[in-house]
Amino acid sequence: MSISDGLLILAATPIGDPRDASARLALELQRADVVAAEDTRRLHRLCSDLEVKPVGSVLAYHEHNEAGRTAELVERMRTGARVLLVTDAGMPSVSDPGFRLVEAAAAADVRVTCIPGPSAVPVALAVSGLPVDRFCFEGFLPRKPGERARALANLAAEQRTMVFFEAPHRTQVTLAAMAAVFGAERRAALCRELTKTYEEVRRGSLAELAQWAQNEVRGEVTLVVEGAPARRAAPSEVVEEVLEQVAEGVRLKDACKAASASWGCSTKELYDLAVARQRASRM
Repeated sequence: MSISDGLLILAATPIGDPRDASARLALELQRADVVAAEDTRRLHRLCSDLEVKPVGSVLAYHEHNEAGRTAELVERMRTGARVLLVTDAGMPSVSDPGFRLVEAAAAADVRVTCIPGPSAVPVALAVSGLPVDRFCFEGFLPRKPGERARALANLAAEQRTMVFFEAPHRTQVTLAAMAAVFGAERRAALCRELTKTYEEVRRGSLAELAQWAQNEVRGEVTLVVEGAPARRAAPSEVVEEVLEQVAEGVRLKDACKAASASWGCSTKELYDLAVARQRASRM
């Protein structure tokens, strides 16, 4: 084989129902020289469901070993190996391992291709009932309250529909934080266990969903949140909103930047006014 024969194939795997697996995925599982899997146990379960058996070597490739294993896989491809990369569910690189390997393969002039298929992001968008003509994917928000508040403040003016992943035990806290920053009435959809037996999609305001999520939330969660409306206001009309975000732990500079983008007013004027209000309140 020549070096040009080497190939990296990113393959989407079912996010719930194994029947969503493509015929191409089943074929490549049987012909790849190497199958790199986020969790080899889940891979074997998928292969059992599809009634296929990998003929090549199977190895683990996940966030804890990808730094070291990437070089090994690239070297295999440089010598002609056909490498198939799969994650536990959905598309590799989309909030899952894969980007590092694609980057390294491209740098080594190894051809990279993809087997399209299931992904929670477009599925959640499709069933959300929110606009999907323009959207952005934000993955998981930071776990620490202050960092999470700052991340949300930076998104306060985002006019595209936003998609987030979240752990079930943090869903209520995240929805409450979104309601505090984006506004309690902002529309959203909570998509749980997509394509699985107990699939559930709840639509409502952020406040309503946060209230519902006070009960135990189970399963994989994808949140779809409506983008901010285009609007304009003077700094004097926005300053109280900024100070409320600061009280929630957002840095004044970040809150002013987000609010000015959202309301179309001067960041400097808003910052100066907020500082003046803070000083006055201490007197």
